[in-house]
Amino acid sequence: MLARDMDDKVGGFLRGQGAICLVLGVLYAAALTAIGLDHGILLGFVSGLLSFVPYIGPLAGFTVAACTGIAQFWPDWKLFMAIPLIFLLGSSPSDYALAPYLIGRRINLSPVWIIFAMFAFGNILGLVGLLIAAPAAAAVGVLVRFAHKQYLASAFYGSKKGNA
Repeated sequence: MLARDMDDKVGGFLRGQGAICLVLGVLYAAALTAIGLDHGILLGFVSGLLSFVPYIGPLAGFTVAACTGIAQFWPDWKLFMAIPLIFLLGSSPSDYALAPYLIGRRINLSPVWIIFAMFAFGNILGLVGLLIAAPAAAAVGVLVRFAHKQYLASAFYGSKKGNA
């Protein structure tokens, strides 16, 4: 039962993050192709897939697209400036709308706990910590809820409740 709950939460995180990566990949590919960037479809999908890695993935995708844009649009800065705008307009709704909806509800953690987990795991384990922070926090959340439920059902809690 406990392992199944943890598996459901971690699986929900992976499915939600995969959906966000797919949405971002399609959005980036369509927008980069629309401005006429060479290899816009490939760069967009790769940037969307790289967004699985928090902070570093989107930055890497943007960097490659920006370098391609500089090489292609060198004298014309108007088209080049569309690239940061595309990534900004893509990542903001993803972070503030899609992630809480697709991931937060599935792993049953508030955004504050997810941010705290990313901070703590990132400080302890670096990049690997950022990758495993949300699924690990979801698994820990399942354990804490289980322990709390067991405590409330225990005789120890009943004896404290009657004395207070």
